[in-house]
Amino acid sequence: MSTAVKSLTRHAEEFNLNKTPRSTEVPKMKKILLRTVALFICACIPGSTVSAQTPAHAVDAEGHQWWQNAVFYEIYPRSFADSNNDGVGDLKGITSKLDYLKDLGVDAIWISPCFPSPQVDFGYDVSDYENIDPMYGTLADFDVLASEAKKRNIHIILDFVVNHSSDQHKWFLDSKSSRTSAHRDWYIWRDGKGPAQPPNNWVSTFGGSAWKFDPATNQYYYHYFYAEQPDLNWRNPAVKDAMFDVERWWYKRGVAGFRLDAVDTLFEDPQLHDNPIIRPGTNAYGDPFEQDKYNKKLPEVHDVLRGLRKVADEYNAVLIGETWTANIAELNAYYGDGNNELQLPMDFLFTTVDKLSPAEFRKQIAAVDAASGWPTFVIGNHDKPRSYDRYGDGVHNDQIAKLMAALYLTLRGTPIMYYGEEIGMKTTPPMRKEDVRDPIGRTGWPKEKGRDGERTPMQWDSTANAGFSKATPWLPVPDTYKTHNVADESKDPNSVLEFYKRVLKLRHTNQALLDGNYTAINESDPNVLSYLRVYKDRGAVVALNMTNAPQTIKLDLAHSGFTSAKSLLATGKSSATGNEVSLEPFGAFIGELSK
Repeated sequence: MSTAVKSLTRHAEEFNLNKTPRSTEVPKMKKILLRTVALFICACIPGSTVSAQTPAHAVDAEGHQWWQNAVFYEIYPRSFADSNNDGVGDLKGITSKLDYLKDLGVDAIWISPCFPSPQVDFGYDVSDYENIDPMYGTLADFDVLASEAKKRNIHIILDFVVNHSSDQHKWFLDSKSSRTSAHRDWYIWRDGKGPAQPPNNWVSTFGGSAWKFDPATNQYYYHYFYAEQPDLNWRNPAVKDAMFDVERWWYKRGVAGFRLDAVDTLFEDPQLHDNPIIRPGTNAYGDPFEQDKYNKKLPEVHDVLRGLRKVADEYNAVLIGETWTANIAELNAYYGDGNNELQLPMDFLFTTVDKLSPAEFRKQIAAVDAASGWPTFVIGNHDKPRSYDRYGDGVHNDQIAKLMAALYLTLRGTPIMYYGEEIGMKTTPPMRKEDVRDPIGRTGWPKEKGRDGERTPMQWDSTANAGFSKATPWLPVPDTYKTHNVADESKDPNSVLEFYKRVLKLRHTNQALLDGNYTAINESDPNVLSYLRVYKDRGAVVALNMTNAPQTIKLDLAHSGFTSAKSLLATGKSSATGNEVSLEPFGAFIGELSK
């Protein structure tokens, strides 16, 4: 009965039932009262068949929100599946692959920007926050995707570009029309220091000055990224309100949360102090090495995150943050006081371990496990070379791919996979400047080749274009599609894909892996990373050989209450006898602990 009481109390406060309700509130009040009556029936009448809806902030039996035990999967929509054979992936293509994702073990898909865009930065320059770019389909296609995903219990997460819009957005077009336009203060406009001199020395992260001169109004506007991506002025309350409304608009359309792009850059120093130069020389774009002291990670960022979280909480939604942090103290700040900011700030410190090092992984895992919020683990995304190459040695890459799956999918926390990781897709950078699609690569070539290499089309089968499209794909398909693709790996019990499926199935069904605490063991071992996941009287152990030689270890179980392990999942000939585990080169062992 307590749920019904809380429901009625909460909504009574919302509507203030001591006053006469507005006419627009009456239908909603009727729905709430009917729902509350149903909850009372369920609570009070034994055997009642009336089913109560899940409360807005329901948790599971262990107190977890839905996103805590979920497996997230990032989809780069241009590259996932092309339904209309124009060489570019689309929403209908994603919908057609939902059964694959469900079978894989995915609970939520994060779709990189699919909003209308001039595509200067491949969708991260948004010209309309409340629509779908025609290259990906229509809003009707999105609604079908949302409906079909819901049938499979798959949540949809969209990429919300909160720092900037496209210079073709109606807000910016009005903003640049005159100094007195209604949207002028929606962006950062400033006078130059003098003739042909920008307001300060800030440089764009994509090269060149972060200021562009507009001769029509004789002022400069600020852009942390490309000039075609002007920064929104979050100090203007109208901007905040408009962006919060965008958030609500998508929640009402069935979206379960957002990945927030570039949150570090939301605010700039109003006094426009020059950034300090941190060392001599120039970067790949020919710019000085600056510290982004006055235009990144300003304290006001957290005010916006608290506001976005408040809106998200109205819909039981999750916020994932693109949070580049130097240490755990910075990461903790993004969780917020009392966890009132981001539920899942990405721990990119984990991805800085670009080698198989038990000591380094222990250090990073222990740090994020001790953080003030729920851990989030990532080993790859659309901006970073693929994990298959970063950790692979060129000889044992498939074994190492399985090893990394056993690592980041068995830790306490929420993993975010990147499409193709599960089949061992490799990074394939362009070999010639004329083949580069990513503007970063075109600007920084040859020192900076861009991000095309980690964005190539998904490899579905061994037919032409890897089954991605019947037309020439927007990026070339790597030759490895002939050996690493979904169709062939689905038939091979020893493939990377089948190992991912087994790990994910174990993750979803093993109570220790779902809810257990993390405890490092054998911490002085330089070759094998081992840890326990213990929940009440159940335990699991993970042992990972990060060398190309066989290893045998004795599990340090003295203080765990367990004495031995038996295999739940292992690669090759890796096995356990009692508390002794034998691991093949780059072998992985996941075992159930016994007392």
